[in-house]
Amino acid sequence: MTESTIAKPGFRMTRRRMILGGTLVGGALVVGYAATHPMQVAGAILQGGGSDPEPSVFGPFIRIAQDGWVTVVNKQHEMGQGIHAGLAAMVAEELDANWDRVRVVDARGNFRVYGVQLTAGSGSVAGNWDTLRQAGAAARAMFVAAAAARWNVPPAAIAVRDGVVMHPPSRRAASFAELLAEAARQTPPEEPVLKRPEAYRLIGTDRVRRKDSAAKSRGAQIYVQDVQLPGMLTALVAHSPRFGGKLARFDATDARRIKGVVDVFAIETGVAVVAETMIAAHRGREALRIHWDDSEAEMRSSDELVRHYHDAGAGRTDLEPRSFQSKGDDPDAAFGGDAIEFAMDFPYLAHAPMETMNCVAQVKGWDVRIISASQLPTVDQIQAARVVLTLPGKVDIEVLPAGGSFGRRGLMTSDYLVECLRVAKRVDGRPVKLMWTREDEMAAGCFRPMAHHRAWIELGPDGFPARWRQHVVAQSLLPIGNDIAAEGVKDSPYFASALLVDCKLFTPDYPVPVSFWRSVGHSYNGMVMEHIADQLARRAGRDPADYRRALYRKAGATRRLAVLDALCRAAGWGKPLEPGWAQGIAVHEAFGTVVGQVAEVRIENGRPIVRRVTGVVDCGIAIAPDQIRAQMEGGIGFGLSAALHGAVTLKDGIVQETNFDRYRVLRMNEMPTVETHILPSTNRPSGMGEPGVPPIAPAVANAMLTLTGVPTRRLPFLGG
Repeated sequence: MTESTIAKPGFRMTRRRMILGGTLVGGALVVGYAATHPMQVAGAILQGGGSDPEPSVFGPFIRIAQDGWVTVVNKQHEMGQGIHAGLAAMVAEELDANWDRVRVVDARGNFRVYGVQLTAGSGSVAGNWDTLRQAGAAARAMFVAAAAARWNVPPAAIAVRDGVVMHPPSRRAASFAELLAEAARQTPPEEPVLKRPEAYRLIGTDRVRRKDSAAKSRGAQIYVQDVQLPGMLTALVAHSPRFGGKLARFDATDARRIKGVVDVFAIETGVAVVAETMIAAHRGREALRIHWDDSEAEMRSSDELVRHYHDAGAGRTDLEPRSFQSKGDDPDAAFGGDAIEFAMDFPYLAHAPMETMNCVAQVKGWDVRIISASQLPTVDQIQAARVVLTLPGKVDIEVLPAGGSFGRRGLMTSDYLVECLRVAKRVDGRPVKLMWTREDEMAAGCFRPMAHHRAWIELGPDGFPARWRQHVVAQSLLPIGNDIAAEGVKDSPYFASALLVDCKLFTPDYPVPVSFWRSVGHSYNGMVMEHIADQLARRAGRDPADYRRALYRKAGATRRLAVLDALCRAAGWGKPLEPGWAQGIAVHEAFGTVVGQVAEVRIENGRPIVRRVTGVVDCGIAIAPDQIRAQMEGGIGFGLSAALHGAVTLKDGIVQETNFDRYRVLRMNEMPTVETHILPSTNRPSGMGEPGVPPIAPAVANAMLTLTGVPTRRLPFLGG
């Protein structure tokens, strides 16, 4: 063990002050911040010999090989958002590495090293901003110290650029590879000196591009779908067609006759068919004769659920509400007859990723091997251990990139992974790949909650809200009380002028499973608040942008104000368009990022046509501008797809949209031109994976309001 892996006596570990461990493993310099005792770091580094090191929750290790290549171990899940590029750029910037010689590998799930490991809430960049830069800066300091010792010069006289360490006065230089052994012997600084933003050469430039594009373009990227192991079986599960339905009995006689079917048995979620091939498993499942017990299942249709939501929002049920924002002496006071009433409905929405749910698992005694595309490896380890009756540390999860997720792979129940393990326990140690078909995913998966909003607003003499009451009705996303369903309403700047605010959340309990969906509560609450703002502006006889501007000033919402002003300039707000076209505006903050969008829309045969969207974003320091633009475009496409077409409906409790023929998604000819402007900032970076979604639906709705004078009362625009 080298000196650098041993803590100084009396050193107190904190989140901001952490020890850096450095050692040579397999011929490479490995560094990384540890959340606990540095001896644990050493153990983590040394386990497995020369394999890539596992990171802690406070920062991944950096591996610098003998050929000078820098490998960043990425603990965040890659599901199409390209997060690895931004994270690697943080390291490369502070390390002054050659960006063309930086690569990224995905970390395995490891609770012992990471603590809680998850990718959610657009938090990857913000959550790694400090520790990744510190790791890069500390590694750079080790190379500087090594070069200073070799050349017998002061460290202050050493410069580093593109992986080369230099002493300019003497024109001496050495690459990272040449200094590797000496750098490994250096004691890393406890508090590395970080660059100031004005010194960045990589962060904020279009040089920060994805590292996986080539592999994906030529089909070389490996997904769970591609995994093939010796002796591997394929499993499909027959689920109840109704949520909450239970297996009563089944007859597998015909299924067992199918060539290639290995076994058929009941598990907690249905009937599993295990076969040598996918075709055999599918044919075997089709041959099953199953009787379901629907005594506790959801039997209602969507229109019945909507009526129940309306009753709840109007206070006509015994559903007990919970206040999430209250302001004024008597928030329960009755509103006058001149109050304006607003109501809006949102359907269930599917995640519909291109890669449906799948998992590979192998159970051998206490040892569990899993290959999965997981957003929550820590939760998956715990759930796997519970199912197999082993220890979380005995569960090895290899995390592969996902072909989309949008929140679907981030369930706290680990539903499809648990299902795979229940099958794997029954097949004598053989690996099993569980597959969900598109129909399985659409009919037996989970959804963005259906929601209903009802608001009553009294305007003051100045045309701004004087009293505001709002009821939000949506199923809870967590088993404990939470305000996730109210995010985007709570603390809205539109409440700034109101002397009374009374906001309540109603959470009905239905068998229909719900989960996080890209931008979560913001996805529908942004629509509600921004569409209400436009309607209030019309009531007050004011331009929608000017109306917002006044409320932002009252609220002290300086970031929103800056985004709004930049957006109006970029979009040419207020300038005349061709006849039949109108602009709609929306500004929303989600996950610390403020996004404004202006949509140019016309109505053709009752259908909104969106030709152009101008977006402005304030996400703090823009680490990867190209990826920010890509996320804005993707968020607009995703949100517009849901706004135009998205709806999951029930008939007698059975999902009616089981594939893309009925659950329509945005087509290429429906995608508008997107122009993105990034506000310069020196603030900490925030996320971009989700904030581009919420503003697009209200921007379109507000343009339609200008064209028709008719407010939007429900989504999707095209009626599902």
